[in-house]
Amino acid sequence: MNGWVNGFIGVAIFAGSLPATRVAVMGFEPGFLTAARAAIAGILGLILILVLKQKKPAKQDWWPLAIVALGVVIGFPLFTALALQYMNAAHSIVFVSLLPLATAIFAVLRGGEKPNHFFWIFAILGSAVVFAYMFFVSGDTSLGIGDFYMLMAIILCGFGYAEGGVLSRKIGGWQVICWALILSLPFMLFLTIFYMPASFQSVSTSALVGLIYVSLFSMLIGFFFWYKGLAQGGIAAISQLQLLQPLMGLGIAAVLLHEQVSWSMLVVTAATILCVAAAKKFT
Repeated sequence: MNGWVNGFIGVAIFAGSLPATRVAVMGFEPGFLTAARAAIAGILGLILILVLKQKKPAKQDWWPLAIVALGVVIGFPLFTALALQYMNAAHSIVFVSLLPLATAIFAVLRGGEKPNHFFWIFAILGSAVVFAYMFFVSGDTSLGIGDFYMLMAIILCGFGYAEGGVLSRKIGGWQVICWALILSLPFMLFLTIFYMPASFQSVSTSALVGLIYVSLFSMLIGFFFWYKGLAQGGIAAISQLQLLQPLMGLGIAAVLLHEQVSWSMLVVTAATILCVAAAKKFT
């Protein structure tokens, strides 16, 4: 039960990521936003590791940490920032419904988990509902560059989630994200300076708030709960909680960004929630 509680808290925190990124990318170039959020979180992670006197990971753990960094520190933030230049937050959130399936696949490949056939039926059904919305309900049968960026973000994020979930069983959930951030910190600091705007005077307060949210919550605190939940409850099973994230995110986008949330989007999200309930039963 603890795994589901921690997983749910992590998903609730992540639900604000895409709306916050949408706001932040209106004031910052995607390269700077990606680097700055990781650099800020990396500095905080380094402070935590030093203050709490955590020992360095074993030699064999650095490669999995590099995968985590590639997936959730670099890949997902970069590609979502790029995607949100071409689509609104509400549209991008629908893609998050694909993340549980991607995470479950990598849980099998990297974590050795073996969900039964019924689990896969409902996990795939949830993804199929998303694609049905994209190609039929919306009436747009073409994939734009923003859609490609979101698909890349989902694949890399699922990879990083699964790898981090496996490693969390060994060194702890919050330690995994902190070490992954520290590993990428020198590179991210360099990119932050390289992409830093000449002046921050024209940057809106809302863009700064968006940067703070994705740096502190999306990049750090959310992972404390998420990786712990994956380690406790199983990666494939807990990953299905991510199907709740679109509904939460759509609500945030509607309230804070005043974006239009269509009935079709809500129907898609409700259908995926039913799929995760069924998948949980057969995990």
